[in-house]
Amino acid sequence: MSRTRHIRGNRLATAGLAATAATLLATALSPVAHAEGRPTRATAVQHAASALVDHATALGLTSAENTAVRDVVIDPDGTQHVRYDRTYHELPVLGGDFVVHLAADGTYRGASRATKGTVSLPSTTPRLSAPKAADLAVNALRAANPGAHLRQAKAKPELVVDALHGVPRLAWRTNAAGLDSLGNPVARTVLTDARTGARIDAWDSIETATGDGASLYSGTVGLETTQSGSAYQLKDPTRGNTYTGDAANKTDLCILGICFSRAPATLFTDADNHWGTGTTADRSTAAVDAQYGTDETWDYYKNVHGRNGIAGDGKGSYNRVHYGSNYNNAFWDDSCFCMTYGDGDGTTFGPLVALDVAGHEMTHGVTSKSAALTYSGESGGLNEATSDILGTMVEWYAANPADPGDYLIGEKIVRSGFGGTALRYMDKPSKDGNSADCWSSSVGNLDVHYSSGVANHFAYLLAEGSGAKTVGGVAYNSPTCNNSTVAGIGHDKVGKIWYRALTVYMTSSTNYAGARTATLNAAKDLYGSGSTEYNAVAAAWSAVNVN
Repeated sequence: MSRTRHIRGNRLATAGLAATAATLLATALSPVAHAEGRPTRATAVQHAASALVDHATALGLTSAENTAVRDVVIDPDGTQHVRYDRTYHELPVLGGDFVVHLAADGTYRGASRATKGTVSLPSTTPRLSAPKAADLAVNALRAANPGAHLRQAKAKPELVVDALHGVPRLAWRTNAAGLDSLGNPVARTVLTDARTGARIDAWDSIETATGDGASLYSGTVGLETTQSGSAYQLKDPTRGNTYTGDAANKTDLCILGICFSRAPATLFTDADNHWGTGTTADRSTAAVDAQYGTDETWDYYKNVHGRNGIAGDGKGSYNRVHYGSNYNNAFWDDSCFCMTYGDGDGTTFGPLVALDVAGHEMTHGVTSKSAALTYSGESGGLNEATSDILGTMVEWYAANPADPGDYLIGEKIVRSGFGGTALRYMDKPSKDGNSADCWSSSVGNLDVHYSSGVANHFAYLLAEGSGAKTVGGVAYNSPTCNNSTVAGIGHDKVGKIWYRALTVYMTSSTNYAGARTATLNAAKDLYGSGSTEYNAVAAAWSAVNVN
């Protein structure tokens, strides 16, 4: 999926050019106004710029590379974490991202790197042509969707440097997309060696989790709306002007930067500011659910984590409901910065506007603006688990009696034809018939929605502990993979630890071993090394075989 980058910084030529170094240092040392006792984003970026020069070798930076700031996190004590993307001869480097960690006074503390080593290629001229890479990606899309009778299939190749899969090499990252026989979008990203034509990796590009939403599922909820003349618009001026529109059962393919047509997002309006009826007979009912899910997700991230909007910039996203025909899915799309919900087929799923689904999908947006976990292998499983874990935290935060917090994913949207009571089960993920309870060396070969089970299981054990128990009226029975007994620390602390690990320590290539390290670092920051919480994190990871 194409990504809209957050907090674009000045492109910084690094390491090896004396003039550039001097410029960086001059910038870093220039005076910038900031609040007393706490650095601003600008000062954090300047401190980091100086660190890039002083520690270029440790960061693997050379004069052939540029960097761009993706995100900045400033802790209450003034500690700074500046996240960078890098390019090599103007080509994006997959696995080139890193986070510079700085003390409150701006001194360098260390860095978290997606990959180690230095990028050096004999040439940046591909032997495989762009049209050939596009053909290979379209073929891969068709092979991944047998029987779908794809139409309007197109592909958009981009030349990159792949440092994620071993020795850095020139590669084509090709986003292929099309419409299936029902007019629903399918998309796949294919990574191809630009010299040999060999496939390096491939993954689905629409990040999905099936679910449902608000007034259908959450009772009567309060909504902030906008008055326009004598009517009201379903647009929230208190949360970055987030709004919800009607897709009119149409579809689009404006994902991955490739647009064939776009479904509308016609803003819902109402005469008396009383929206929906609680039934699917009124098209605005699903819109209430979607808007409510957006509101609760916004509030969770702002009030619990201090994040102002999905991208951290105070700008709202928007929702489209009634997308496609009997569309059994929901997805977040970076290219439109929007959430899209299908109505379900009525047999397997109902409308996918449930609260935990909204929290899940919008968390994909948070992930894309922070760690940008690669959507394949173990990193892809962690990407999905991040959305399950923090989407679940949104549900707990909302404390809605009609849809109380639990450790089930999508329980409101499944119907009798689905064959289960939820999409996924965090206490014992294998209850869905596909997900992994425990880590093994082969877990990265699973679909990312199933390899996510290891982290979901970890999160449940960390929150509630092992064994049989009833939480909020729901019965759980969570085993451990090493036969240990684990004590929980509560879901609130789990959310704080995971969010800090995501935004401060994880990178695009983080695997399960890296997630253990990241969450231990986060627990140490929040509660202290050797604290009950720190030890519980270690025990919960060991309980799912991540040692």
